[in-house]
Amino acid sequence: MKKFLSFLCLLFFVHLAKAQITTSVLKANFGIEGDLKSNYFNLAPFPGEDDWFNNGDAGLGEFVIDTTGAAAIVAGYTTLLSTTTSSLTRGMRQIIYSVVNNKLLMDANFTRDYHGNDSTVFASGSNKNGMSAALWNPSIQSIPNKNDILDAFTHVRRDGPNPSDSLWMFGGLSIENTTGNRYFDFELFQTNFSYNANSQTFSGYGSDAGHRSWVFDAAGNIVTPGDIIFTAEFSSSGLTLIEARIWINSASLSIVPNAFSWGGAFNGDGAGAVFGYANILPKTAGAFYTGIQNSAPTWAGPFALLRGDNAVVTNYIAGQFMEFSVNLTKLGIDPASYGNACGAPFKSVLIKSRSSTSFTSELKDFVAPFQLFNYSNVRATSMITYFCGKMPPTIIHVVNPVSTSIYTWSTTDGNIISPAENDSVTVNAPGTYYVTQKLNAACAPLSKDSLRILFDSSCLILNTGITKFTVTKNNGNAVIAWQASNNELALKYVVEYNNYDLVFHEMANLPAIQKTGMAEYVFSEPTQSLRKVFYRIKIIQKNNAIKYSNTISVNSEKATKKNTLIFPNPVQGEAFLSIESSGKTMVTIYLSDMTGRLISTLKLPVKQGNNLLSLHELTRQTGMYLVRVKSIDGETTQQLVIKK
Repeated sequence: MKKFLSFLCLLFFVHLAKAQITTSVLKANFGIEGDLKSNYFNLAPFPGEDDWFNNGDAGLGEFVIDTTGAAAIVAGYTTLLSTTTSSLTRGMRQIIYSVVNNKLLMDANFTRDYHGNDSTVFASGSNKNGMSAALWNPSIQSIPNKNDILDAFTHVRRDGPNPSDSLWMFGGLSIENTTGNRYFDFELFQTNFSYNANSQTFSGYGSDAGHRSWVFDAAGNIVTPGDIIFTAEFSSSGLTLIEARIWINSASLSIVPNAFSWGGAFNGDGAGAVFGYANILPKTAGAFYTGIQNSAPTWAGPFALLRGDNAVVTNYIAGQFMEFSVNLTKLGIDPASYGNACGAPFKSVLIKSRSSTSFTSELKDFVAPFQLFNYSNVRATSMITYFCGKMPPTIIHVVNPVSTSIYTWSTTDGNIISPAENDSVTVNAPGTYYVTQKLNAACAPLSKDSLRILFDSSCLILNTGITKFTVTKNNGNAVIAWQASNNELALKYVVEYNNYDLVFHEMANLPAIQKTGMAEYVFSEPTQSLRKVFYRIKIIQKNNAIKYSNTISVNSEKATKKNTLIFPNPVQGEAFLSIESSGKTMVTIYLSDMTGRLISTLKLPVKQGNNLLSLHELTRQTGMYLVRVKSIDGETTQQLVIKK
């Protein structure tokens, strides 16, 4: 009797998993209605609705994909035909872990697949789900219209401002052909899965038959998360199926999971496979997904739509764009369900098309894997880390601050004289300083870094010291000279430079000469292109001790002769640009983050002579940025720290 009831329950859940859902819905304030536009829902204005892009509809609804350069890219399709065969990818417009419309935004991606002679296609033959990624056989070839993916979208957010709120994944894609059934996979890897188009090989997959498997303890608790796949089937009228599967060792089927239920299917690489994808179902009744396709022509977004024949169009035809949502919390694969609410549910996404409804049918097209939740580890630095004779108050920075993260500094043998919860602190004593980064106040630390501040009161006692250090310009070169005392104790000297990025880079590595006492060194190198270059000498002693000289700077000959300065810096409130111009013109100001990603652009008029311009439009987000000013007199770049 128990077996019969279990069988009925299984049929009930399978029926729910295959129920057709074609109604427009809002999930976590994100529209699933076969449309890309925020503030627009179910074919009508809907102020406040979030979506992939914005088409000028009024309202407080946000769009999540970065649209930088969209107009230029679309224009380039007609002026430079070769660009139509290129791929394109954009990340999330908002900073990671931003709270937008009371929802916690984690990450997003838009990717345009290759067109024409596609370099991301599975070769004809045996390429199937359940195989090891090492055995897949990619190729460069054309692809049938019914399998040709044009664009793909992915977004993950929580239905509230906290890491404990329900976790939702949204997927979307456009395809060339709109008739008949279409079959797709969104495969989510726990590793940094990648594809090399030159060698036509995948890499970065897990060690369990080309994937990473989910691991459970005997009580059914999740010990280690693994790879996930969502298979979707769209008919000519709408979504007919979404199935969730996870990669496991087949022996795990004998365990009863606490977070979800087994659905009864398991497919690996052939009969008797040890590893494979098993389908799962939520513990609670009700569908865990929604999905729909556009029932009428609709806007294709600011990047337009590049059809398979390279035609550039502004609208999808009916049935060309499909999107879905999955409640990862209801399904039981939210990291919060296994004790890490702030953890990433996956790291990489591979989107594929298949030939039929069978999970093991032949794979056709794919969108090259892209990474999500690839948050950089915190890095601490200071312009000067070695002090000789006197230790003044010194600022220690986070190199790559994220305005939504929380940074906390600590030390056991130094002294912090400013608030310890900030992306920079002021210290006045030597020691080791630690900084931890949290994505959210409710999260465990994401990463930690340390920095050692050294101090020598006399500089010359029982170790090597720099007693004279100069940098001069000579015929476009920076001539770096120094005198080293107690030279016999030195193993080598490393010349380092810094171009406003707060990171010193090695320029030269000079072995210590065989001389006792005072020794002189000279090194020459072309000056860098930025306005000012900083230099220091790193001393590596024979006992492996490391010391640094003080830091000095030299102006580059390539810099503009006109004075350009942004102040105050750091800025709290409004910043100003002081610039001297040789004529009446426009200056362009580019604001980029420390990775080089363009954040915003501002054009302002200037008159001949001295000008004072407000940069209010560029200083709304806190963090550390690079500001490039381009005028008729040249270009300058300055680092700018924006505080609350």
